[in-house]
Formats: sequence, structure tokens, C-alpha cells
Amino acid sequence: MEIKNIPCPFCGCLCDDIIVNVEDNELKGVKNGCGICITKFMKHHVNAVQSPMLKKEGNLVNVSMDEAIEKAAEILKNAKYPLIFGLSTTECEAQSKALELAELTGATIDQLPSVCHGPSMMALQSVGQTTATLGEIKNRADLVIFWGCNPIEAHPRHFNRYSGTATGMWSDRSKRYIVTIDVRETQTAKKSDKFIKISHGKDYELISIMRAAIKGQKIPDNVEEITGVNKEDIENLINRMKNAKYGVVFYGMGMTQTFGKELNTDNAISLIKDLNELTKFSIIPMLGHYNVSGAVHVWGWQTGYPFSINFALQYPRYNPGEFSATQMLARKECDAALIIATDPVAHLPNEAARHLANIQVITIDPKFSLTALISDVVIPAATAGIEAEGTAYRMDGIPLRLKKVVNSEFPPDREILERIIEKIKE
Repeated sequence: MEIKNIPCPFCGCLCDDIIVNVEDNELKGVKNGCGICITKFMKHHVNAVQSPMLKKEGNLVNVSMDEAIEKAAEILKNAKYPLIFGLSTTECEAQSKALELAELTGATIDQLPSVCHGPSMMALQSVGQTTATLGEIKNRADLVIFWGCNPIEAHPRHFNRYSGTATGMWSDRSKRYIVTIDVRETQTAKKSDKFIKISHGKDYELISIMRAAIKGQKIPDNVEEITGVNKEDIENLINRMKNAKYGVVFYGMGMTQTFGKELNTDNAISLIKDLNELTKFSIIPMLGHYNVSGAVHVWGWQTGYPFSINFALQYPRYNPGEFSATQMLARKECDAALIIATDPVAHLPNEAARHLANIQVITIDPKFSLTALISDVVIPAATAGIEAEGTAYRMDGIPLRLKKVVNSEFPPDREILERIIEKIKE
């Protein structure tokens, strides 16, 4: 059986033209996807958790789903200061249920942007955003700037499908000028018309100089000493930006996680606002995981806040840093953690991972991970977008419906969370 128009549950592009062939509940082939997409579908069963597990006498042993859920509910109910973390690679319905669970248990809930694109969200709260859909970029953009990101390797189809060689109604590669601004020459830079090498951590200074120049101020003669970019390149870029019919800046962690963080993004958005007095410009974050944007939207309309939300006082409080998962774990504040669809032991700093190993941990994940290895409870879940349907938001804020193409013996994340909530209420 051939199933068409499936969104790929890997990166923020959420490419929705994937075709899969299924026989006897097994995936036999994938069309239109990038190499990562094909691997995600074809090897979704590799390293999968085979059964719910509890840690007994230092070893994980197989148990029933009911027993695992009852133990998870017991841990969260008895915890004084629990943490719920992850959720960027699961469906919006699970993200909503996780928030309900956090409110019920007085937990802090956080997701992956607190260690990647959190500064983007904080800047949007300060100055707003001039944005667009990826379809608008494909059809209209004649100037595309990649700042601190490398889509050819991180979002493999973004360049061909939306921003680089994509052919739109009024724009194509021959009419589109592409600029990459980065600290090193990436694969995206090699495919661009112009590569501008910036000194590490000098994004804020370069953006400020560009904003001043757009408003008629003189570019300082020592600009290359300040930013690493020569004066001629800046002047040429500013002229292209001012004369573009429709321009867009895609920015990544090369901007959000260097010195300045949310101030860099705040300044970049303000630059786009300045340009919109002269022409049409947009700015879009290059979000990594496929549903990072989903939690931002879902938690935003449920609590008003996108991440790092605390319910200890029975109402939502927001303070990145104080209520961010990495910092809370490093400060050894939480006494239990529920990890959903991520692997913090493998990816967070050592101080945070070490504390996880010293507290009670519940992991809900289709795959066995380092975090599962140190967990007290491991609950397998159906893989969203392959074994379970749901909703996910593309990097430009467009919601798409994930599809179920094969069956799983395990329930999706949202059903597991529902059952934990019911057990705690009992």
C-alpha cells in the first residue's frame, strides 16, 4: 500500500510530500525524503524499547504497562519539586497533556528551546516578529540570508524546497541572491552567492552597524577590527537588502547561542523592522526538531509562556534561567524528573546529567537511550508521525497533521500522559 503526503517527523521543515510503501505493517520504501528522513522511517524500530521497565535492585526489568504507569504516577505525586522536560519531538496533543500534568503536580515544565532557540522566543516577546510562511519565501524571495545556520546539512531539503534552488511563482534561483553569514565556510556558504565571515560573538555589533548605516550613519573605518567583516562587504549587503523586492533572514544557533543571545535576536528583528520601512522583509528562526514550534504555540495559548514554566504556586510562572531545565538540574533543585521524547543525559552539560542520575527519573520514549539507562521507570511509546498521528507546527508556525502509517503495540505519548494524570487523580 502506498501512502502519500506524509509530513516527515524529523526537522522543522516538516516536509509534507513524503510517500511510503507499507506491506504487512512494515515499511518497505520511502520516496521524496532526504537521507535523514528515509533513515527515520525505515529504521524507526531499531533500538526500540521492547517493554515497560522498572528499576529493581539496580537493574531494569520488564513489567506491565499498568505497573509502569502506577509507579510513574507515584513518583510524580510524592515529589516535592518535579521537572518535566523534552517534548519537542512529539505531537502537540502530548505537549498539552504534559502541561496539564505539570499543573496537577506543581512541576516545572521545560522544552528544548531553553538550550537552543530560547533566546529567539524571548526576543519575540520583547519586539515581536515580522514573519512569513515558507511558501511565501519560495514564491517571492529574491534575497535570502542565512545567518548562523547551515540548512544544507541540518535541514537537508530546506534549500531545495523553499529557500535556495526552489522555483516559485515569481522567483527562482536565477532571480534569487543568497548570502551566508557565519564564522566558518559551511556547505550552505559554498552554495551561496556570497559568504561573509564574521568574527565569533560579533553578531550584535554587526547588526547594530548595519542598522545605523540603513538609517544614514557612516560605517566606521575600523569595522573589520570590530566584526571581522570588511566595510565593502557590509555596504554591498546593505544595498542589496534595501533594493530587494522581498528579502528574508533565516537565523540559527550561530546567532542565538553566541555572546549576546536574545539581544542578538532582538537586534536582528529590529533590523528587519527598519528594512520594512524601505521594502518587504521577513525573519524566520531555523528551528531544529520538528515540533519545537508546537510547544511554543500550545503552551503559549494555554499559559501565555513558551517554555521554562513553573507551577509550584499552582499558577504558571515564567523565568528562563530560574525555571530552565539545565540550570535547575545543575543547581540540584528538582527531586524527580519526567523526560519525554529526548535524551538529556546524552546532550545536557555534565552537571545536569549527573543530577539526573541521582534522582528518580521516568522516561517516555520509543527508543532506548542513555537517559533510559539511568531511569527508574521506562515507558515505551508509539513514534509520532510514524506509529501515531497528531499535530505538529512547522518552523514558520504552520500546523500540519502527522499521519500514522504503521501500527505499534504501545500507545502514543498523549495516552500515556492521560493515564498518569488519571492515576494521580485517583
